[in-house]
Amino acid sequence: MADSAGLQFVSPYAFEAMQKVDVVRLAALSDPELRLLLPCLVRMALCAPADQSQTWAQDKKLILRLLSGVEAVNSIVALLSVDFHALEQDARKEQQLRHKAGGSNGESILVSQLQHGLTLEFEHSDPLRRLRLTLSELLAIMNKVADSNGEFFLKSSELFESPVYLEEVADVLCILQAELPSLLPIVDVAEALLHVRNGDWFLCLLVANVPDSFNEVCRGLIKNGERQDEESVGGRRRTEALRQLCQMNPSQALNIRAMVVEECHLPGLGVALTLDYKPDTADEAVSPLVSYVSGLLLGTNGKVRTWFSMFIRNGQQRKRESSSVLWQMRRQLLLELVAILPRSRSTHGLNDSDMEEEGSSGYSGLREEHVVKASALLRLYCALMGIAGLRPTDEEAEQLLQLMTSRPPATPAGVRFVSLSFCKLLAFPTLVSTPEQEQLMVMWLSWMIKEEEYFESAAGVSASFGEMLLLVAMYFHSNQLSSIIELVCSTLGMKIAIKPSSLSKMKTIFTQEIFTEQVVTAHAVRVAVTNNLSANITGFLPIHCIYQLLRSRAFTKHKVSIKDWIYRQLCETTTPIHTQLLPLIDAYINSILTPASKANPEATNQPITEQEILNVFQSSAGGEGGRGGRLRYTITTQLLILYYILSYEENLLASTKQLALMQKKPKSYSAALMDQIPIKYLVTQAQGLQQELGGLHSALLRLLATNYPHLCLVEDWVCEEEVTGTLPLLRRMMLTSNTCRYTQSQLHQAFQKLPSSSPRLMRILEHLTLLSPGDLIPYSEALTASMGLLLEPAVPRRILQTLNKLWMGLNTVMPRRLWVMTVNALQPSGKLLRQQKYSQNDLMVDPLIVLRCDQRVYRCPPMMDIVLHMLNGYLLASKAYLHCHLKETADFDRQTQTVSNLGLPGQPDTPEVTREELKNALLSAQDSAAVQILLEVCLPTSEEQQLGANTESLLRSMRGPLPGKAKTGCVGPGARRGGEEAEPEAGLLSDLREVQCLICCLLHQMFIADPNIAKLVHFQGYPQALLPLTVAGIPSIHICLDFIPELLAQPQLEKQIFAIQLLSYLCTQYALPKSLSVARLAISVMGTLLTVLTRAKRFSFFMPTLPCLVAFCQAFPPLYDDVAALLVQVGQVCASDVATKARDIDPLIARLQYLKEKPQEVLAPGGGSSKLSLPQRTAEELGGADPDVQLCYRVEATFMDIIGSSLHGL
Repeated sequence: MADSAGLQFVSPYAFEAMQKVDVVRLAALSDPELRLLLPCLVRMALCAPADQSQTWAQDKKLILRLLSGVEAVNSIVALLSVDFHALEQDARKEQQLRHKAGGSNGESILVSQLQHGLTLEFEHSDPLRRLRLTLSELLAIMNKVADSNGEFFLKSSELFESPVYLEEVADVLCILQAELPSLLPIVDVAEALLHVRNGDWFLCLLVANVPDSFNEVCRGLIKNGERQDEESVGGRRRTEALRQLCQMNPSQALNIRAMVVEECHLPGLGVALTLDYKPDTADEAVSPLVSYVSGLLLGTNGKVRTWFSMFIRNGQQRKRESSSVLWQMRRQLLLELVAILPRSRSTHGLNDSDMEEEGSSGYSGLREEHVVKASALLRLYCALMGIAGLRPTDEEAEQLLQLMTSRPPATPAGVRFVSLSFCKLLAFPTLVSTPEQEQLMVMWLSWMIKEEEYFESAAGVSASFGEMLLLVAMYFHSNQLSSIIELVCSTLGMKIAIKPSSLSKMKTIFTQEIFTEQVVTAHAVRVAVTNNLSANITGFLPIHCIYQLLRSRAFTKHKVSIKDWIYRQLCETTTPIHTQLLPLIDAYINSILTPASKANPEATNQPITEQEILNVFQSSAGGEGGRGGRLRYTITTQLLILYYILSYEENLLASTKQLALMQKKPKSYSAALMDQIPIKYLVTQAQGLQQELGGLHSALLRLLATNYPHLCLVEDWVCEEEVTGTLPLLRRMMLTSNTCRYTQSQLHQAFQKLPSSSPRLMRILEHLTLLSPGDLIPYSEALTASMGLLLEPAVPRRILQTLNKLWMGLNTVMPRRLWVMTVNALQPSGKLLRQQKYSQNDLMVDPLIVLRCDQRVYRCPPMMDIVLHMLNGYLLASKAYLHCHLKETADFDRQTQTVSNLGLPGQPDTPEVTREELKNALLSAQDSAAVQILLEVCLPTSEEQQLGANTESLLRSMRGPLPGKAKTGCVGPGARRGGEEAEPEAGLLSDLREVQCLICCLLHQMFIADPNIAKLVHFQGYPQALLPLTVAGIPSIHICLDFIPELLAQPQLEKQIFAIQLLSYLCTQYALPKSLSVARLAISVMGTLLTVLTRAKRFSFFMPTLPCLVAFCQAFPPLYDDVAALLVQVGQVCASDVATKARDIDPLIARLQYLKEKPQEVLAPGGGSSKLSLPQRTAEELGGADPDVQLCYRVEATFMDIIGSSLHGL
């Protein structure tokens, strides 16, 4: 608005005085300044105030005294004397009239026909007519604005343009708005003033006389403003008006700027206000313009970013104008850029002699106080060019390149500046257009390479620009241009669209002039490792470079050893773990096992040596690299080395086929090394650091489950909850620091003096239970070495149970070593004399060594619990060991055989199939042997049988006593059960019964884990006396119902007998539909065998199986008819074989028919004596009787048991 350039605006001093009603300041104003504020001051002096205080009364007197000498006050007083109510009514009538007439300029109620021009009428009018003239003109403009639908227009109004009457018109305008606020809302008035000449001047006067409306007016003007103010005349006038308002009230300029951003309107105004802003305290780091524009383009609000980017793009399409806010912004930014350039750089160009002189003499680098500002400017120009699409002028491009290739001081800010400059060169290679500029860039990159180590050491930062140079060079060599773009965007902190084709020139410079691949690998090894590497260290580190070189196989290609660097870096780690460490280890392992090319199979990296690994896990982990003072490595280092070993072994097994084809076999780490690594302890520690370790804990668990399944037992995880839970923690809190601590020697002495030292030993063991598992490790040898002493009969049970608890606690942190010590300690005394010590490898090859312990362990439940735990673990360990052994040797053996069999037809070409079958057979034999040994342990010894321990007591307690006792000396189930009733009940509380329960629990787990074990064991068979125990004590034994039909089909008579006996107990325990169908099958098989068996085999088969029919009928009464028919058939066959003998057999057959047809009449009513009693026969008579006769009597006894059990059930 150049038309108001010569007018005097309200000064910030005067506006602040009005805003605060500071009478002293107002009195200090000059007459021209005071003239602009008269409308408000006169109203203030004449109107009745709401403030009746004495202070305001004094201020009002001062205002009156101030106004008394001003002549223009009289005309304002005259304006205030009119009837504003009548004036408002006339104004509203005129609005209605204009609305009906469609806005045409017809009759006016406020103003009658004008005889002269508006200016002359205003000059000759009285105050009321002046008010009417101004109000009529203003309402006309406001109505036109309302009807314009946002289209800008400039209303030519003689009243608002005459310089002679501007002050009087301003007075009238202010009085009208103050007296008629409902008719003339100040926001609408402000909007209308934009459409007349001198509108900004009138608007400033209006707001200055109503200072509390400043924010309201500004917000209204911004809301009604254009999204792009530079595009239209109206937008530029609005921007200029708001700019004048903020110059009048500079304290609110930043708030108005915030409104601009909030509404996404008038972007030029935001920049203009920033250019006008003069902070009280100058910030030497970053200017307000850089901060503001950077915040818009690099903030998180995408809508604001798009809005301001459009402002930049649109502004470039117009011709360069000095009045354009965009060009003002660009000029200011360029001035700031030139101001911080080194003196020798603030020219438009450099010739060759200058460069040589600078390279040889002292270089005038970037001053330290300008580095942060330079970095901010670089990021801003990157955002302007990459996000907003700014096309730099030649001058801007030249000065930018001069700044980017300047050399900052060796500070962290300087490192950041160099990184940003380098990334800007990659993002906008068009800045380098001439050969001189290209040479300047190459010299600067060479300087970066030479000074990188000095910068890193002097600046004291771990992430230097040297790593970024290496990384970019590696990406260029491997043609990973997308990775370079990601790196650039990540460093600059903004997403920029970079075309890969634009990097071709930089690629040529990097790969051919600066960084050849051999130079890259040789330089990378010399880069120092990052001390205390963790996720807290951001930026691009040496580890990023080494990782990329490992992936591209540059080290093996150029025969550069990287093993030492990786080992040193792994030793320099801490929590939280850096995200690049695990990918680095994986890439390193791949480079060890997989050659870089098939043509050169030896081109691989060297693995970490066993001695270096042992150094990490020893208490004093000194090193050869000057680290002798280091006492121990961090848990992070130990976990990473453990991950390396486990992952190396797994990848070695997975790569055996490829390695065999290349006739290459990398060395595996020895079992002795693995035995010295506390794997379980480390994994337990990692469990409590899962957040700091990222994905390392889960990766270790996966490797353990694959290679060390015996360290991932479910019961171990449950036990760990009991050891590390809340209750144990509270118990350990009770252990104060001054509590008496016991040494290992004291514990050993207490063990040696048993049983007299039982109370002291109990105190020591109870104290040890309060310690954490990690603190128990020093006592492990003393606890395990004395286990054999606890097998003596006088040792209290509480000591055994406490020792079991301590052993389980130690098992959570050192299971493998603990198991070996325990197995050696529990050997029989004879073996101990021979000093035979088993190793971890021995126990994995032959897990049954665990059961070759002292026989007294089998009757010591706490010790047996430990033995069973170790047996389960070693069975799993043996499976993993044999699988690995087979995998290690199978592919190499097959490859050797394939080579040796070339040209020899008929040779087997799949030997691994046989090896796999042999391995599975061996594992099955191990498992079944362990089960058979444990079942044998469940049998009572002769001494226990004399004391009344019977394995059938458990089943008897489940079934209940059966009625119908057989006569004394009679052969049959009645006699067996009659003996059970006399058995003492103490057997249920014996050590044998407790051991049986422990064994049954383990067998239950084994059967669930592999049902084939259950099938194999039952096909092998075991003593019939154990059937009541196994069926009642092993819940998963019901799976035997699946293969009993197959067992019945076996040709061996013993297996058929065992199947029927097993089925009888299963039917009683699991009376299921499936059991019923299998029982029907068994009865059918018995009937079939009756017709084909010889006399001797018939006796051997039916004597043990006929009592099982009682259980069938008891479990399934519908089978009674089939069973009765079978019994009668057996009796008839037996009777027919002895029909020629002088035996009284016919009456027996008649009795059997009677029993079959009328079983309910056999027993007298009320449970009395039998109507049909069996003849009394002594055992001697039966023993010498014919086998068929004995079988007949067994049939009859079976009938009686069935009838008795069924009637008892009724």
